[in-house]
Amino acid sequence: METATDTRTGRPAQDGASHPARDGVSHPDRFANRHIGPSPAEEREMLDALGYDSLDALSRAAVPDAIQLGRALDLPDPLGEQELLADLRALSEANEATRSYIGMGYHGTFTPPVIQRNVLENPGWYTQYTPYQAEIAQGRLEALLNFQTVVSDLTGLPIANASLLDEGTAAAEAMSLFAGAHRGKRSTFLVDARCHPQTVAVVKMRAEPVGIDVVVGDWGGAEVTDDTIGALVQYPTTDGEVVDYAAFADRLHDAGAYLAVAADLLALTLLEAPGAWGADAAVGNSQRFGVPMGYGGPHAAFFATTDQFARKIPGRIIGVSQDRHGEPALRMALQTREQHIRREKATSNICTAQVLLANMAGFYAVYHGPDGLKAIAEFVHGQTQRLAEALRAAGHEVVHSDYFDTLRVRPSGLSGADVVAIALEEHAVNLRLYDDGTVGVALDETVTDADLEDLVDAFGGSVLPAPPDADESGGGGAAYGGVMARETPFLEHPTFHAYRSETEMLRYLKKLENRDLSLVHSMIPLGSCTMKLNATAEMMPITFPGFANVHPFAPDAQTEGYEEVVDTLEEWLAEITGFDAVSLMPNSGAQGEYTGLLTIRAYHRSRGDDQRTVCLIPTSAHGTNPASAVMAGMDVVAVKVDDAGEVDMDDLRAKAEKHADRLAALMITYPSTHGVFETTIREMADVVHDAGGLVYMDGANLNAMVGLCRPGDFGMDVCHLNLHKTFAIPHGGGGPGMGPIGVVEKLEPFLPRHPVVPTGGEEGIGPVASAPYGSALVLLISWAYIAMMGADGLRRASQVAILNANYMAKRLEGHYDVLYRGPNGLSAHEFILDVRPFQKAGVSAEDIAKRLIDYGFHAPTMSWPVTGTLMVEPTESESKAELDRFCDAMIAIRTEIQEIELGTADADDNVLKMAPHTVVETTATEWTHPYSREQAAWPAPWSRDAKFWPTTGRVDNAFGDRNLVCSCPPMEAYA
Repeated sequence: METATDTRTGRPAQDGASHPARDGVSHPDRFANRHIGPSPAEEREMLDALGYDSLDALSRAAVPDAIQLGRALDLPDPLGEQELLADLRALSEANEATRSYIGMGYHGTFTPPVIQRNVLENPGWYTQYTPYQAEIAQGRLEALLNFQTVVSDLTGLPIANASLLDEGTAAAEAMSLFAGAHRGKRSTFLVDARCHPQTVAVVKMRAEPVGIDVVVGDWGGAEVTDDTIGALVQYPTTDGEVVDYAAFADRLHDAGAYLAVAADLLALTLLEAPGAWGADAAVGNSQRFGVPMGYGGPHAAFFATTDQFARKIPGRIIGVSQDRHGEPALRMALQTREQHIRREKATSNICTAQVLLANMAGFYAVYHGPDGLKAIAEFVHGQTQRLAEALRAAGHEVVHSDYFDTLRVRPSGLSGADVVAIALEEHAVNLRLYDDGTVGVALDETVTDADLEDLVDAFGGSVLPAPPDADESGGGGAAYGGVMARETPFLEHPTFHAYRSETEMLRYLKKLENRDLSLVHSMIPLGSCTMKLNATAEMMPITFPGFANVHPFAPDAQTEGYEEVVDTLEEWLAEITGFDAVSLMPNSGAQGEYTGLLTIRAYHRSRGDDQRTVCLIPTSAHGTNPASAVMAGMDVVAVKVDDAGEVDMDDLRAKAEKHADRLAALMITYPSTHGVFETTIREMADVVHDAGGLVYMDGANLNAMVGLCRPGDFGMDVCHLNLHKTFAIPHGGGGPGMGPIGVVEKLEPFLPRHPVVPTGGEEGIGPVASAPYGSALVLLISWAYIAMMGADGLRRASQVAILNANYMAKRLEGHYDVLYRGPNGLSAHEFILDVRPFQKAGVSAEDIAKRLIDYGFHAPTMSWPVTGTLMVEPTESESKAELDRFCDAMIAIRTEIQEIELGTADADDNVLKMAPHTVVETTATEWTHPYSREQAAWPAPWSRDAKFWPTTGRVDNAFGDRNLVCSCPPMEAYA
């Protein structure tokens, strides 16, 4: 039977593709064909242009002979999409549907369906990149400004960032912020014992390598001295008590120390804002603002502080600026704080926020408004009061008189263990058991009367009090009347009052979505960032209830589905990388760097080599590399890079020999930051190993290696993997990310442990994240990607990534200089265009980046790793047609530059300097530019078919930095 051909793609027609087993035969290869953009015919055309007869020939020429794998990866046969979804649904159902009232910073919540469907499940929101190009990110920037406003208002502190990774690392960042303010002259940090245990452990882990002494104890009896950096308290405490810390804040301030408060965002609608009674920073987790627990993440942590720390606050800040027309415009403020620039001077290595989840939390607040949030909080508090009353009536002691949603109960007539067992066995309910036999119960907005009856029954009670009188909205909430009741107003801005109906909310979400360029519009060719397809089938399982609603500290017997995902993914990643063991805990690439270096440090210390603290880092490395090394207690020594962009081997040998007695590690990015497979990689490893050090490989560029070579085979000792790059987790507008590490056998004992869930090595370092498996929910995406691609699909993806990059470089030759080539004159999966020569005509890399917006594209990576250049990475997911469209745009822009060079275009008022052009400007009555409206806004044929309009003109970065505003403009601005 003759197979029909799809004339558009050149591939076989996909009849019945949605039912891969319809005819009794599975067709698992179809997903790889859908993930990989070019058709076989297009691949053939590009190979011909490069002079190679096959993908295998091209990859053999690009990857050095000495490191080629030479065999297929040992992975299961690939699944089709329907098979994959069936398997993952079965795994989700293997997680027991148990209600968890464990608390500890994780709570049940309702995600408003309008937010779930239109944000969480919408590629227009989850495929965006970090908003460096503000003109095509105004929607997301407004959503993040909303989030910052929520945090600033509820915490009572004027400066808030656009989210951090999780509550534990946010608390550790507060400690580092305060330590930096003392310039290393103080070394003691106080942590109250009633902070969440995972937070305490993360803070202690962060403190030890940099010489900070963490003292854990009772805040009331804490000794504050002239060596005290500051303190961390929980509000309410981990066991639920609401405490007045105002006097403690005064004691700290009198001693020149600072106070950080780990707060519950929902509780702050009823409790007085930390900034109102003396907190210098407030941190926490916004998870219960409509974001599923997801076995620990991803969730958007928050960080707010005083004006004193405005320019030192960790993470990213969204600020209000203006565009070239003088109109308000949003942007990422203070971008020069980014670690790519600060490098070894940075006290933080943060390069990832949790933007998608921060957007969801901010929209949850917009959806409910201040009255709605307060009503939810009062409902939760009312249910907690009813439970407390019922337990007292049954003869039990409720330990604390002031509480919000969490009770600590001392049972009478039953042991705490008995209560926990009865709750689990008879009612499928998880409670928290403390060491002293008391029981913790943390309620949330999902708790019904039937749930309360189950809880009362588990404690041997029988009577549940009636709910409080219903308020006007029909809720059954109870006003909070305990200590620290809130008086400070919050969320008075119009945004939080305007979208009460779903119709209005939906339109607001769509309005913002339409202001952002994402992968639904065009390729995002960012070097080192790998903006590949995030397939719908990979994304769907994250909203399966059996995965989404699992508490990270649920008993192992309830999480068998997750355990299989975790165990299998660790095995697959170990096979792909050639390492002996993998830890999935690090929840960003920079966290992976940090964790990898900590395992190296722990290994040396276990051998008595405490003096091994020197970390060699090439000057071309990712900026987070030196920052991570400093945080791991290491001394950074730079290694030169030669004119070809490769590590200077003579300098490496000299530095390794000079520091042989103290050498801990070499950090190397491979393929190199310049997009080159360096042929000396094995030699680098030998040099370092001979001097007693170990080699850390930054896996940001693994997308050029999977199935072709494995870092564990050519001398690397530890490597982090960017699952949000190589393994298809979407960037989410700047997060979530995941950065697990693979290690050789001798480092396996030092993999990070967790204080609540057993994981890690026998001599493992402390936790680097709040949850044992980082952002476990999004691990499903990488699991699905590998399962559907299989060994052959993964290898072909790497080959096509190399093919696409080299084809584009070939097309742009003669128009732009391409910097740095590897073996046989080939790049890896990315390449650098040198646009510095155009500076003579007054044209910068930024001008080209902004002009690309008019053509409908996001810019490549600007001025990194070489100032004044553009780094292009097309990924394997883009078709030849899309590659050609981008190349055509770049060639057209080169012609526009030439017009400036020749003097036929005005040196100041030209299409590049004025770019991007908005619809308002282009359709205005007056047009003052010497070039036409058509040239400005419709410079290419495709821009007439599907025009993406930026909503602002070029944003004034300097204005925004001089006039820092990081929350919604005040009411007066709307007068």
